Amino acid sequence: MAEKPLPTNETKPEAEPVEAKSKPTDAESRPSTGGDKQDTSDAAHKHHRSMAVGVREEMEERKELGAFHIWLRETVKNTPSWLVSMVFHMIVLLILALWTMPENVADEFRQLVASNTKEEELDELEELIDEQLEEIDVEVTSVEDVVQEEVNISPADDMEAAAVSVDLNDFGLDKAPRNDLLATAGAYYGSGLSGRGSGNRGALVRRAGGSAASEKAVAAALKWLAIHQMPDGGWCFDLTKVPSCRGQCRNSGNLDKARIGATAMAVLPFLGAGQTHVKGKYKATVRGGLYFLVNHMKVSDNGGSLHESGGNMYSHGLAAIALCEAYAMTQDKGLHNPSQAAINFICYAQDPVGGGWRYSPRQAGDTSVVGWQIMALKSGHMAYLRVPPITVKKAFAFLDSVQANSGASYGYTGPGRGQATSAIGLLCRMYLGWKKDEPALQRGAQTISKAGPHKSNMYYNYYATQVMRHVEGDMWKKWNGVMRDQLVNSQSKNGHETGSWFMGGGHAGGRGGRLYFTSMATMVLEVYYRHMPIYGKGSIEEDFKE
Repeated sequence: MAEKPLPTNETKPEAEPVEAKSKPTDAESRPSTGGDKQDTSDAAHKHHRSMAVGVREEMEERKELGAFHIWLRETVKNTPSWLVSMVFHMIVLLILALWTMPENVADEFRQLVASNTKEEELDELEELIDEQLEEIDVEVTSVEDVVQEEVNISPADDMEAAAVSVDLNDFGLDKAPRNDLLATAGAYYGSGLSGRGSGNRGALVRRAGGSAASEKAVAAALKWLAIHQMPDGGWCFDLTKVPSCRGQCRNSGNLDKARIGATAMAVLPFLGAGQTHVKGKYKATVRGGLYFLVNHMKVSDNGGSLHESGGNMYSHGLAAIALCEAYAMTQDKGLHNPSQAAINFICYAQDPVGGGWRYSPRQAGDTSVVGWQIMALKSGHMAYLRVPPITVKKAFAFLDSVQANSGASYGYTGPGRGQATSAIGLLCRMYLGWKKDEPALQRGAQTISKAGPHKSNMYYNYYATQVMRHVEGDMWKKWNGVMRDQLVNSQSKNGHETGSWFMGGGHAGGRGGRLYFTSMATMVLEVYYRHMPIYGKGSIEEDFKE
């Protein structure tokens, strides 16, 4: 079929408008000649030829580019400039956005649009889809809300305001996950603090050598301690400042600037008997004491300090033990951060060179202060708090520096054979990983057994009793028989002093007074269940990890 010819531009031009006649110019008035006619003919011929060439070029261009491209070009030429500019800038912004997109996002996009080259097998997926879900029965237990008693902080207290405040819970909805410290409740043996449960206590007392009289003495001591609590929830060694006493008890201490230390020493016997701020007859008493400790902690980048002028690092170590034990026994989340902060401060306060502790942070150590700090670290470790291995390693190095007789005896700030310091050193060695058959431990235990309990030095008796309890066997039976009866028989049974002790003398005896002796004696009588034997049958391995 013949191709239909394209239309051409050779159309007859419209007549030009007739202008108004005016006076002719010289050119117009000049008569025409034959040459003028020839010029006009040539111009017309060139015009028709150029038009023909333009048509051929346009036809060739249409064949080469196509009608669509010709239309697109004409459309762009006829499009307003503002619209072209807007489209151009939109394209530029889109390119910039894709260019600056993060690689991971771009990768996700690429993964979405990528297709697998091989077919995936869906058998396993289909089996999962067809499988019916197993129904799970969830038992929901109701929790009774227990109204907490408010503890009023005395405005006359001259201690620096605490930098941290925490709510202590006495119901089970806000607790940390339980750990295995109490996993053996109900058994005759266990680990850590598991003996403090009421189900264990009676059996452990009978099995380990306690008696009805010793338990009665503990009950009387806790009652005396509760009566002598201050209105702000804490305790004071100076009993003349206790509103409920006002000097009715003799042998008051004089450390009125060691409120944190006094409070910790009063709270520890309650915890040792299984009394916490969530359970027990004295939960309001314990809650007041813990509230006092937490709200007198000074928090900084170095941890939570419970150091005070009257009790220095002794107070901090005692308070850290109380917080860690309370947290381990209750899993109360409100106690987690204060307990960890107290452990952190112990790590900071350690002598960076010798590895010990003394009165002030980072001071060269002495065995007496070191004992409380290592016991606090052990309590924190049992509560699954973070204890840096380097701190434990340095503490072990300090004990090496003060040991004598190949580790069977220990001095105060250097090698020696002090009675109390040797008991402290041996107990710390146990906590830091010495095994029961360690020759130095056996020799040291034999020395303590031969000497027997002291009549008045309760500081020595406190540490030595724990060493004997962990060693067990005949040495423990011999020691316990004397120590138990000595305390039961020396407890006060008259007037306002009923349930308390005062032996006089010994470490801090005069400064701590009746409160100090009562606390130490009570914890000794709680030794049957307060800490389970480290080397006891079925005990859980709880050594510090290197």
